Amino acid sequence: MLTLTFLVKTLIELYVMVLLLRIWMQWSRCDFYNPFSQFIVKITQPIIGPLRRVIPAIGPIDSASLLLAFILTTIKYPVLLLIQAGVLSLDPMNLLVGLLSLLKSAGSLVFWVIIIRSLMSWISQGRSPIEYVLMQMTEPMMAPIRRIIPAMGGIDFSAMGVILVLYLLNYLGMDLFPGLWYLL
Repeated sequence: MLTLTFLVKTLIELYVMVLLLRIWMQWSRCDFYNPFSQFIVKITQPIIGPLRRVIPAIGPIDSASLLLAFILTTIKYPVLLLIQAGVLSLDPMNLLVGLLSLLKSAGSLVFWVIIIRSLMSWISQGRSPIEYVLMQMTEPMMAPIRRIIPAMGGIDFSAMGVILVLYLLNYLGMDLFPGLWYLL
């Protein structure tokens, strides 16, 4: 049972991350012809393509991807409960759990994208197509912090500033939803 629980949870969380990545890339107007962008679109298109015919986009936000990510995070815990205990719980509280799980997944995605961008800046020095997309995605968050905290000695502290804000939001979530936030 633990293996099946791990497999289902991991697959749902990875696909939610890819959907959130697609939304974020469209919102930040990343280069569509970049190989990394093409990979994200191709892996999500079989499900999002038919949904987009029914659910139109709202401005720069891909509402079909957002709705699918919300549905996946909402059904994740009832499905895991069904696997572990054999009980299906259809509770309206699952909507709140799904929304909080989606917010936490978005924060986690931002954290890891900034970490990967920072590490890649040391290694590839701007020559990787993935680094170019990551720069397009994270620059709107890092630029305002860079205006407040300028680079000192050639070291850019804006990534650290964004990560500190993410930690602050994570602790705020722990304060507002003490028992629930740890389970997400």
